[in-house]
Amino acid sequence: MRHGKKVMHLGRKTAHRRSMLANMACSLIEHKRINTTATKAKALKQFIEPLITKSKTDSTHNRRLAFAALRDKNAVSELFRDIASKVGDRPGGYTRVIKLGNRLGDNASMALIELVDYNEVYNTDAKPKKKTRRRGGSKAKAAEATEEVVVEAEAPTEEAPTEDTPKAEETPKEDKKENENE
Repeated sequence: MRHGKKVMHLGRKTAHRRSMLANMACSLIEHKRINTTATKAKALKQFIEPLITKSKTDSTHNRRLAFAALRDKNAVSELFRDIASKVGDRPGGYTRVIKLGNRLGDNASMALIELVDYNEVYNTDAKPKKKTRRRGGSKAKAAEATEEVVVEAEAPTEEAPTEDTPKAEETPKEDKKENENE
């Protein structure tokens, strides 16, 4: 039984598992999203999120810890340069795992793991309105909407002032009177 075991072994020995997770983490940093099996995606999430948290504070010690885990100089520099600046204000949850279905060959459950801040589809600048836990909100909203409609209907329309513009009808009549007098 696996009581109290927190490591996903993935059917591999320790050295093979660490190398595989390091390679997958480098690929995730480089491409911002990768397809893999659901179990590997969950294991990768546990592997890479502490590294992203360490990358928020750029120090020599944190860079050495990240390099010890990733073993790729380019991935470490991109992690500390690009990714850390983009996730600087996020308190955690830097990756998202989306289940894709089963693989055709062996029916393994597949998943897409991606960095949250690099997906423009889900990323919106407008922050969602905070919901309250009060009841009867729909009645109050409906009442406000009907009041707005009534106020808009009662609002008078402004007319353009007629004093400044010359009257077009008077000038031809004056010309006709002058023609009659002659």
